[in-house]
Amino acid sequence: MSPMKMVKTHTFDAPIAECWKMFSDPDAHVAKFEGMGHHGVTIVEKKTTKKNLHLVVTREVDVDGIPGFAKKFIKPRNTVVSIDDWNDFGDGTYGGTFTLDTQGVPVEIKGETKLVADGDDRSTYTVAIDIKVSVPLVGGKLEQFSKGIVDKQMDEEFRLGDAWLASH
Repeated sequence: MSPMKMVKTHTFDAPIAECWKMFSDPDAHVAKFEGMGHHGVTIVEKKTTKKNLHLVVTREVDVDGIPGFAKKFIKPRNTVVSIDDWNDFGDGTYGGTFTLDTQGVPVEIKGETKLVADGDDRSTYTVAIDIKVSVPLVGGKLEQFSKGIVDKQMDEEFRLGDAWLASH
């Protein structure tokens, strides 16, 4: 089955330098996950330079409203390991790649991020996401269910990013 693709875009009411400060700050990522209600958020690995942030975070994520067909694949609480790479591309734009590994769940999520200036005091953040399910038969339904979760979580991430930027 080919991956399902989705793209989410958000405008932050902050200059790109402020957005980069947030995305390259491990504390901002921890605050985001905790703000999303994730449990036991732990930084497993972090490497920071002026131009790059490599961050591996593990956490427990609750999933509500799991449909019957998905119950044998997705538990109400799952361990998620995310690997984020953020880069300063040197041309005034930022972005990178991420993977989300929900342990024991046959769903592979990965994607790319891009942050560009929108004038002097706004920034456009685009996230391109690939969702791939490795289960026959119910794969399509599981993909749709996963897409719904990712969609909701991205909206939460955008909202919490706005809150972080407003308070820093």
